[in-house]
Amino acid sequence: MTKPLIRLALRDWDHLVPVVTGAVRPRAFELALESRDSTPDVLAEPELDGGETSFSRYVLGRARGDDRLVGLPVFVMRGFRQRCVLVRRDSDAGDLADLKGARVGLTGWPDSGNTWTRALLREVGVDLGGITWTVGAVDAPEPGKDRVGQGALPDNVGVTDGSLAEDLAAGRIDALMTPFMPRGFFTPQSRFRHLLADHPAAELDYYRRHGFVPGIHLVTIRSEVVRRHPWLPEAVQELFEESKRHWVARRRLLADTTPWLLAGLSRTSEVFGEDWMPYGAGANAAMTAAFCEELHAQGIAASPIDPKEVFTA
Repeated sequence: MTKPLIRLALRDWDHLVPVVTGAVRPRAFELALESRDSTPDVLAEPELDGGETSFSRYVLGRARGDDRLVGLPVFVMRGFRQRCVLVRRDSDAGDLADLKGARVGLTGWPDSGNTWTRALLREVGVDLGGITWTVGAVDAPEPGKDRVGQGALPDNVGVTDGSLAEDLAAGRIDALMTPFMPRGFFTPQSRFRHLLADHPAAELDYYRRHGFVPGIHLVTIRSEVVRRHPWLPEAVQELFEESKRHWVARRRLLADTTPWLLAGLSRTSEVFGEDWMPYGAGANAAMTAAFCEELHAQGIAASPIDPKEVFTA
């Protein structure tokens, strides 16, 4: 019997390299894996069977009754958010609590990463309603990119067509929330710095208190494809799990890609055990519940979201 061809589009995360190179292959299906520079809109591309999807937009869609996508608890992008808050190099701010009443730019209002970052502010008692928010691009505008979502923006949220990095440098905003660093950040002449000087320590403290690394993007498959191939979600999860294990083993063997990668790998193993980015609904239940709670608490979701409904087919 001919194996079905499944087309997925994702960013080129290094833990997917074993799939791209063919070191790890699917057994029950043929795979066409497209590498993208940005997160694809699976529903807007009929030729795709699935791909990388914003956790926030997927959950909000399910909460609205949109079941066109089946989410897999395979978080291809996840990470702490303490590192994602930038200020000017000469700023007096040094703590999240210092953003009370501040002017803050961010790369998208309903975005998963920014939802997790705003949760950090709420955790230290910062009123999100007291901040003046500006949504826009970090460096250059990206025409057509949806940064505001389907819901109405709060009164204290505006949108700019300019550069948030330039706004920060000019003093028009006080801080910037972004998962991707602005141009020139990794230079001695950078105009910006992390708000939290020791963000790894803050992230370790977060993990010890919450027990998870926040999920940002996950893999989704079109519902009609799952109806034709009910076994496919499990098969894709198994493929990506095998790829992740292979990737970890190769990184530990070929650790000379950055000066201190081996030390980072050792520290990661000490803190998280063998798998800091587990797949599966059970392994991500606490994180999923916390995220659903934040979406409602921040007013992005109008009603409470049952986390048990997130990963139902």
